[in-house]
Amino acid sequence: MSTTSATEPLRGQSTEPPAVGRLNAISAGQPVKTETHEALNNEDAVLEVRDFSLWYGANRALFDITMDVPRGKITALIGPSGCGKSTLLRSVNRLNDLIESVRVEGQMCLNQDAIYDPRLDVIELRKRMGMVFQKSNPFPLSIFENVVYPLRIDGERNKAVLEEVCERALHGAALWGEVKDRLYDSALGLSGGQQQRLCIARAIAGDPEVLLMDEPCSALDPIATGKIEDLMQQLRGEYTIVIVTHNMQQASRVSDYTGFMYLGHLIEYGLTDTLFTKPILSETEDYITGRFG
Repeated sequence: MSTTSATEPLRGQSTEPPAVGRLNAISAGQPVKTETHEALNNEDAVLEVRDFSLWYGANRALFDITMDVPRGKITALIGPSGCGKSTLLRSVNRLNDLIESVRVEGQMCLNQDAIYDPRLDVIELRKRMGMVFQKSNPFPLSIFENVVYPLRIDGERNKAVLEEVCERALHGAALWGEVKDRLYDSALGLSGGQQQRLCIARAIAGDPEVLLMDEPCSALDPIATGKIEDLMQQLRGEYTIVIVTHNMQQASRVSDYTGFMYLGHLIEYGLTDTLFTKPILSETEDYITGRFG
């Protein structure tokens, strides 16, 4: 992917300071290109997004998003509330299809398969992705049945296979040692942090190509949050993870790459260490240092 520059003012735009000029341009509905760091050129993309836009009725929520999500890495999306982070994440597994007024333009590809191809089976697509939501959502079933649920709906009935997958997924979610002696107890009896890790175990039980996490720690205390962050580090490499977070410190701790979004635009996207210490754009620096947002 080529690096775009936004250091020159847009045609017809005043020559006020770049951060102010760019934010005003977005507010005025003018097109603004993403500043994409060159480091992404060397990555193998599992998910490719090209000129992707989304509308809720007449209201446009995403504007020409173009980005590659590197395989086996953790990519974080940050930005003010309402900037489109979760909308973009939910677009990847087409959860926004459930909203009648939604329409999209542009392309998304998962391992070169077009996500919005009308011939694509959306149910099969969602099986290729694990989704972890802001609020943990264990089913009112046993711990065991929660974990193996993706296999059950695929028709797997072999007990040995189910037990093997359950143990592997719980190990992967760093939960096996805490629940191995009560696998057939209700999952609703777990603590909030344990329930969230159980949801992660359920998500990885189906061996997804991408693990999508929408603010998975926002409802957790610092100890539980630390365990989820440690878990993400353990899963790095084996899984490609995309996380939406309102916590910039969390993004800086756990992610390899970070995308900064503002009012439905992807402003800057690159290596997390670089973006947080030497961002290309002054807007990014202003947001990270708390000057706005």
